[in-house]
Amino acid sequence: MAPTGTGELEVERNEVRDDGRRPPRAVVGSHRIEEEMFGRAFDKNIVKRIWAFVRPYRAKVIISVAAVLIFTGTQLVIPLIIRYAIDNGMALGEIDHPALLYSVAAFGLAILVNYAASYTQETVVGQMAEDVLFDIRRAMFEHLQKVSLSFMDKTEVGRLMSRLQGDVNSMQEFLETSVLSIGDIVLLFGIVFVMLWLDFRLGLLTLSVMPVLFIVRIFWLPRAREAFMAAHETNSVANGALAEAIHGVRAVQSMDRQQVNFTLYDDKARANLDTHLTAAKYAQIMVPIVDSLTGLAMAFVIVVGGSMVLNGGLDVGIMVAFLFYIQRFFDPIRSLTLQYSVMQRAMASGKRLTDVLDVRVDVKDKPDAKVLSPEMDGSVEFREVTFGYNPKQPVLKDVSFRVNPGETVALVGPTGSGKSSAMALVHRFYDVQKGKVLVGGHDVRDLTQESLGRQVAMVLQEPFLFTGTVFENIRYHKTDATRDQVIEAARAVGAHDFIMSLDGGYDAILGERGGNLSLGQRQLISFARALVADAKILVLDEATANIDSYTEMLIQKALVRLLQGRTGLVIAHRLATIRGADRIIVLQNGQVIETGNHDQLMAKGGLYSKLYNLNYASFDDIPEEELEASARSGSET
Repeated sequence: MAPTGTGELEVERNEVRDDGRRPPRAVVGSHRIEEEMFGRAFDKNIVKRIWAFVRPYRAKVIISVAAVLIFTGTQLVIPLIIRYAIDNGMALGEIDHPALLYSVAAFGLAILVNYAASYTQETVVGQMAEDVLFDIRRAMFEHLQKVSLSFMDKTEVGRLMSRLQGDVNSMQEFLETSVLSIGDIVLLFGIVFVMLWLDFRLGLLTLSVMPVLFIVRIFWLPRAREAFMAAHETNSVANGALAEAIHGVRAVQSMDRQQVNFTLYDDKARANLDTHLTAAKYAQIMVPIVDSLTGLAMAFVIVVGGSMVLNGGLDVGIMVAFLFYIQRFFDPIRSLTLQYSVMQRAMASGKRLTDVLDVRVDVKDKPDAKVLSPEMDGSVEFREVTFGYNPKQPVLKDVSFRVNPGETVALVGPTGSGKSSAMALVHRFYDVQKGKVLVGGHDVRDLTQESLGRQVAMVLQEPFLFTGTVFENIRYHKTDATRDQVIEAARAVGAHDFIMSLDGGYDAILGERGGNLSLGQRQLISFARALVADAKILVLDEATANIDSYTEMLIQKALVRLLQGRTGLVIAHRLATIRGADRIIVLQNGQVIETGNHDQLMAKGGLYSKLYNLNYASFDDIPEEELEASARSGSET
């Protein structure tokens, strides 16, 4: 589970909700997604948090509310103008031209004010909503760039994308309609007040249909809420299954799982369709009910009011005004009914957005953190380091070793021995539970992360390239690098020739994650990126594990240049890189069990010797010319 500031972002897999039902599960193969989807229809804490983003634009909110109130006022005034025109402009069957002229002028003025208020409200609210959503997106992106990798390790990217996109869109709908809800409430009470003021008896008669509406809503609300909840849940489940199938399309096709996955997704899509149809039914069922009540109220007014007019107890203008008010009376009720589902979605979305913003940043700079000088010696030291992603299950146990300035040290050991974890601690992706990790003689916890990152360059097993040009990717770690520096680095690692063969050369656009390049080409670009970074410490985390032998040979040549004058920390399962190291540290079960160079460790006959004999010996005596010829013949086929 991923920690948040006030609760938990994720839901325990076996958690049961208050209503006794388990959260929904999306299953494709063995994968399961579970999440609580809905909260309360109104949560003052969520509103308070969202208001923090709205506050800078409160002037626009005030203008919008004022515009809505003016718009609502014109809606209340127009029937009164019509009543005045009927009762005074045509009194006793004669046309009173001045009264009619006043009525026309007042009506025209009301229409103009109505238009101006509506235009102002729509424009200002739209701008305010977009500004607020922009700030929310920026805040979430900025926070997610800072959160500890321990959170990212436990959180699905699809869920974060859903929060950044889907939940923000739900908030947009709420922000754009919430001001209108104020107008609907004012209009509703305004109509009631004006009708009772015009004729108290006829007003009470009109309101006599309201108990029917209240009774209907008592039965409608819980069922509608359940329907909206189910629709939202199945939508999340279907989207999760879709995202997983898209990301894993290579595995799906390689195992011929297309039909199986389609059947699984079809079940979720059909369930989503059914719940959305049910939700739509409940969302729209109030419309014909409200329309029927409108017609019933108008019938009451026409029958009773008409009798009163004929008996001289009511002016014709009042009855006409009543008909206009009745037509408008149920509109805000219909609007507020639909707004209920909008608000409920917004509260759920707001909860998930604030959960992301509340994720604790475990690794952060101290107030008095020092800037790591580029002139530091480049040494790395572990002093009795104990570390575990779960503190109760340490991955490294009292590990101590020192890498001297300019020395290349390789870490080897079985899978799970803690090699990659040790590398991550050098860059301070995580904080140790015990002991110290020192870079340049300074505890990494006492340094600013920015200055530490400038002096530690990493090349990982899976090179990550960003959408953009080759040039931009190579200088990603050092954005002020010149084109000459980029080309020089590419030449040094043997990447220049294949880059120039691309359409556009260094200005060629790379696809998502560099998908239009081979793995070896992507790795060569990542090596060029590390060289351009010009960091004092170079970390190679199994950087040659997934590339062909010929590309590895090119990289080995480049490493001589890359490691010159730098401290090197290397994790590798391939012989050439390890044998060239000044010193080899062997880890097992999170502890250092052997240290020395290749010949010394082979002479000991310990774990390193066994690993070497099992995994590396077959590559030892293959001539470089044979590797090159093999690689070239393979590329030709």
